[in-house]
Amino acid sequence: MNIASHKVVDAKGLSCPMPIVRTKKAIEELDGGQVLEVQATDKGSKADIKAWAESAGHQYLGTIEQEGLLIHYVRKASEKEEKEVAKHPNVIQNDELEQLIKAGENIEIIDVREEAEYVFGHIPGAKSIPFGELEENIDQIDSAKPVYVVCRTGNRSDFAAQMLTEKGMKNVINVIPGMTGWKGSIEKKQ
Repeated sequence: MNIASHKVVDAKGLSCPMPIVRTKKAIEELDGGQVLEVQATDKGSKADIKAWAESAGHQYLGTIEQEGLLIHYVRKASEKEEKEVAKHPNVIQNDELEQLIKAGENIEIIDVREEAEYVFGHIPGAKSIPFGELEENIDQIDSAKPVYVVCRTGNRSDFAAQMLTEKGMKNVINVIPGMTGWKGSIEKKQ
């Protein structure tokens, strides 16, 4: 299937947050109503681009998968449709979360990176629920505890924290800058 677009972004081989960074830059070059095609190989890009587009007021049209290539389509909003990208208001720095863990606090840590990212190194005790699967697995989260959401850079976890809050969870905190800056203990899944 060949879908017409006004601009194509090559994000093949890049991982979060680079497909989003390139998408944001490219969409600025389009006029309202025009369509952007983003070609990526990072499986997490589907959920990331969808969440970013919706939070920025653009229209996520869909994704086509072809032999390991994800082709995303986003329609740029007109100036009237665009909105400021929201950031989750509750954040914690990596070192603060590390102190809570060392103190034995009763908390829930949700790692929203893709399974392959999680397997090769995650915060001890963190549950793996990839961002794209979060909504359908929300019942796996113990919302009676403070919920700390982590990803690689703080971007996916920001979208995830917003989603969990919108679904009624009260004490959701985004961990920044995420695993790229994590200096605490790491577990690897065997």
